[in-house]
Amino acid sequence: MFLLKAFFRGNEFWKYIIGVIIIFMATIIGQLPLMGAIVYKLTSEGKSFFNMDEAQMMRVLDKNTTLFFMLLSFAFVFFAMPLITKWLHKQPFKDMLTSRLKFDWKRVFFSFSIWAVFQIIVTVITYYASPEDYKWNFQLEPFLILLVISVLMIPLQTSAEEFVFRGYLMQGFGVLAKNKWLPLIATSVMFGGLHYFNPEVEKMGPIIMIYYIGTGLFLGIMTLMDEGMELSLGFHAANNLITALLVTSEWTALQTNSVLIDISNPDVGFEVILPVVIIFPILLLVFAKKFGWTNWNEKLFGKIDTVNTSNESDFL
Repeated sequence: MFLLKAFFRGNEFWKYIIGVIIIFMATIIGQLPLMGAIVYKLTSEGKSFFNMDEAQMMRVLDKNTTLFFMLLSFAFVFFAMPLITKWLHKQPFKDMLTSRLKFDWKRVFFSFSIWAVFQIIVTVITYYASPEDYKWNFQLEPFLILLVISVLMIPLQTSAEEFVFRGYLMQGFGVLAKNKWLPLIATSVMFGGLHYFNPEVEKMGPIIMIYYIGTGLFLGIMTLMDEGMELSLGFHAANNLITALLVTSEWTALQTNSVLIDISNPDVGFEVILPVVIIFPILLLVFAKKFGWTNWNEKLFGKIDTVNTSNESDFL
């Protein structure tokens, strides 16, 4: 059982607090190259960043360069996580990813494929249904650079977030609460809260948090039901990669040289409610059928039994 992988002698919740501090430090260090590049560009032009807000600073560099440095900060977290689990928790990194004997790449690719295809189909349909809502933005050279950056760096970004929320913190809250519902709810709310300062919230209002928290809940349910992070890793990578390549808008956190620019005013109700209450539940049913999920109540809301195990001497 996935959460049970964190229950071994010597692993206590206070270690996760230290781990979160290390993750925060890795994030800050990872942001220094972006800040350095911005300061260097402004200095070379005889300008100062002191009178600039965050949005203005993000426009100092071209979109591809900014995207690369933004994603680079997540790479620091990505490579820090195996060190944290190994040195701080004395836990095999694989055990933070999955309860299976081996990490299942087929699950990753299945989840990635099904969501990538869905996004592409929806984008094509909405473009032809309402072409006035989009502006064609394709330029070959910037797009090819975007493609290389996205394929190399976005999986690091999405995996880093999944490592932290669906892996590290999910198991950490399991150690604390010894149940399954608190890790699910806590990580979903924290994942949503991470996006609170995105420009989308300012544009669409706090109601968009329903989507962010709902997405965290969806990814958490997948992880608990499937006893591993493979499906959430694939879904998250597909979501961000296809979005970065196909369509962006002037008010989103992710600014790219995408094929299309959405120039419409977002429909808050439609954009927020449809994925959370219709699309995500359908996907969960697809995954349940594919992978034979059963016993939903126990896997999502039950207690973590550390007694009736074959190697209970290793547990807390």
